[in-house]
Amino acid sequence: MADQPRPSPARVFSSHERQCLYDIIAARRDVRNEFLPDPIDDDALRRILEAAHAAPSVGFMQPWNFILLRDTELRTQVHSIFSRANEEAAAMFPDDRQSTYRSLKLEGITKAPLNIVVTCDRTRGGKVVLGRTHNREMDLYSTVCAVQNLWLAARAEGIGVGWVSIFDHREIATLLGIPEHVELVAYLCAGYVDQLYDQPELAAKGWRQRISLDDLIMHEGWQD
Repeated sequence: MADQPRPSPARVFSSHERQCLYDIIAARRDVRNEFLPDPIDDDALRRILEAAHAAPSVGFMQPWNFILLRDTELRTQVHSIFSRANEEAAAMFPDDRQSTYRSLKLEGITKAPLNIVVTCDRTRGGKVVLGRTHNREMDLYSTVCAVQNLWLAARAEGIGVGWVSIFDHREIATLLGIPEHVELVAYLCAGYVDQLYDQPELAAKGWRQRISLDDLIMHEGWQD
């Protein structure tokens, strides 16, 4: 019987390396309108996608795909789908919030040089997937982990990313030819940036403020 693989000693990261990671996390922003027109370097894009592909996934099913959109006409059609949904969204807020909502820039679909659609193939790995037997949503959560890896790697490369969520998913899926068994998880706008807010934009513009971490920590069970 062949020897079973064994783990090797875990790498220990220096304090400088750890701080770099925390700095990147703290400096990540949801970028909407600060994109530069320069195309993203192919090598940098490959590194970002490799980081996304290195995300953890239930049963190692790696359910994601990445659709790269550069075509101006196609992205203009996506923007039209967003605009219709955004007007519907504005009407859902109380009257005193609607003007503030409409003043927010919530996408960079046509301004960013690249849009990235991250999907989840819910059939990958077969009918029974290790770790997904009792929670079928785990493949979607895995794909979100890939999105976060992509987002942080992009920030390290000086590339901003914005997540657009205000649209009818069926319309986007039809436009892009996404099959029914594949879920559209994230529509991302990506491009180089040279200016960013020093805090999340929605906090900077007074929409909402960050909740204190201490108010969110519980011990041994739920606490009201």
